[in-house]
Amino acid sequence: MTKEALVEAVAKVCDSKAQAARAVDAMLDAISKALAAGQKVTITGFGTFMVSQRAARTGRNPQTGESISIPAMKVPRFKAGKALKNAVK
Repeated sequence: MTKEALVEAVAKVCDSKAQAARAVDAMLDAISKALAAGQKVTITGFGTFMVSQRAARTGRNPQTGESISIPAMKVPRFKAGKALKNAVK
């Protein structure tokens, strides 16, 4: 499902597609800002978005076979909630 398809699905419940697009954009923006601030976002029944620290490691350039150093970084993570897991089964 693309963002456009999500907006169309939300538009079926809202009064207009423009309203649905604003709602989807606002939700995604709020989640992004919370993660950038290092906060955890929990949506009951759906799941939890969080920021995780990935350790530095040594990788390999597939073209040359040369070893390269990959720095530590923060990455977004998602853990599905129980209701979402059951819905997917």
